[in-house]
Amino acid sequence: MSVQPFDATRQSRSAPGTSTGASAEAPGYEVPAHDAPDSRPGGYARAAARPKIFSGSHAVEAPAAMSTPSSTHLVLIPSYNPGAKLEETVRGARAQWNPVWVVVDGSTDGSAARLQAMANDDPGLHVMVLPANRGKGGAVLAGLEAAAARGFTHVLTMDSDGQHPAALIPEFMAASQAAPEAMVLGRPKFDASAPQLRVQGRRLSNFFADFETLWAGIGDSLYGFRVYPIAPLKSIMHSQTWMRRFDFDPEAAVRLCWAGVRPIQIEAPVRYFGADEGGVSHFNYVRDNLLLAGMHLRLVSGFALRLPRLIGRRLLP
Repeated sequence: MSVQPFDATRQSRSAPGTSTGASAEAPGYEVPAHDAPDSRPGGYARAAARPKIFSGSHAVEAPAAMSTPSSTHLVLIPSYNPGAKLEETVRGARAQWNPVWVVVDGSTDGSAARLQAMANDDPGLHVMVLPANRGKGGAVLAGLEAAAARGFTHVLTMDSDGQHPAALIPEFMAASQAAPEAMVLGRPKFDASAPQLRVQGRRLSNFFADFETLWAGIGDSLYGFRVYPIAPLKSIMHSQTWMRRFDFDPEAAVRLCWAGVRPIQIEAPVRYFGADEGGVSHFNYVRDNLLLAGMHLRLVSGFALRLPRLIGRRLLP
């Protein structure tokens, strides 16, 4: 499928998709074996057992892309100047799910043309190109609107830089299909590649997200490997002008909890790639931490107004 502008979308769909059993991951991932998913409110679900995948310096033949499309769930990848891991990430997602949509968020690195070349040979890959950068949340919202217009009900969001484990897409989608009223949130398992300053710093954001929802079960507020129900998330984003950039992931989780969307957690590995491995990061410690601080000030204020309802919900689940 060729590249389409934001307001021109098309996607063939039929029965809900299921995995072909092929496993494709970013190099260096080790996906742990887990127990069966737990769909209780705020429950800690674990993904089904997956094989260990190592590539390192060894060439790994890419599996065939999944062909059976889902009519309800799609993979949505917002992308802004993502670096060398883009094609590998998209191939990994396509090996596990159909359809996969990539929203090119005003990229200036030529990645839209590279994606178009891939989409020309793959009807399960759909590319949207935004003419200017809107931020992660803005790109996700563009994808939500287009997906809803085509009748989809859920999106799994993942980064385009290879940090998220494509091999777990089927488990996350299965958990969402079993509990479509819920959101399925990844609970990151960090390895030695994770910058400790960011690992430790996210604990503060996680604490505030738990406080703002009376410990509803968000787990990690910043991990973007998630399945969202489209309708409530789109409604929340249209109701205000925030959640358009780095503040999207934590604010989405908190506000969806406020709206009564229960979280389900599934453990998932996260891998940080260095520049020598093709990794790219657009995180700015000063700018983005100030953005998060302002976001939590807003959310704490909103929490105070919603406290009676949140307490009632906890007492009468």
